[in-house]
Amino acid sequence: MNEWYETSFGEDYLIVYRHRDFCGASHEVEKMISWLELPPGAGVLDLCCGMGRHSLALSKAGYEVTGVDLSEVLLREARSQKGAERVTWLRSDMRELPLAGGFDAVVNLFTSFGYFEEDEEQIKVLREIFRMLKPGGKFIIDFLNPAYVIRHLVPHSTRIDGDILIDESRSIEDGYVKKDIVLTSKGDDTPRKYHERVKLYPLDTFKQLLAAAGLQLEAVHGSYDEEEYDEEHSKRMIFVGIRP
Repeated sequence: MNEWYETSFGEDYLIVYRHRDFCGASHEVEKMISWLELPPGAGVLDLCCGMGRHSLALSKAGYEVTGVDLSEVLLREARSQKGAERVTWLRSDMRELPLAGGFDAVVNLFTSFGYFEEDEEQIKVLREIFRMLKPGGKFIIDFLNPAYVIRHLVPHSTRIDGDILIDESRSIEDGYVKKDIVLTSKGDDTPRKYHERVKLYPLDTFKQLLAAAGLQLEAVHGSYDEEEYDEEHSKRMIFVGIRP
């Protein structure tokens, strides 16, 4: 049986998350560049690059970018974008990358973490980030803020996209935030069902995972517009750190 992340990032994902825009990525990348203090031409690995929004923005800003994702569908979408030829695109599981490392920075964005059941599997990802970085190289991991997610969870919502009804149910169970997505096309009675699941790691636990992988935390931001993380009000936990 396939894991949820092996089946959920296909053609229908492009429909469900169509609203994620490329303009927003440029603003986020500007902030990331300032946090990472990247020199011109630095090598950046975008781990779980998805449709390539941030890879392309980083490339446009003058960096040598490698984008890695497990989904061939999302990589195909990334390769179809303007400027995609300047980025190196690779398909791989984030726990075992076919790369030698030596990057100036690694970024892992928009909750592309916490996909696995065992903490040791998440630590494998962090150890790969460590391995990918040159000594003194920096990382950003953009994760959700569990406290905010729990307080602001919308249990159920529906919307229409063209001829498709998108029905989304969300819950907090067993230390995970879970989402069930059902897409029904007009004239087709067969719904298409997907599941997403992310493990909720509060700040102190996430710090322990980073330390277990040998990564050193330097700052935690609450969003791309907030300097300081606040457990009560911040939507995100954006970790910035370094490979010692």
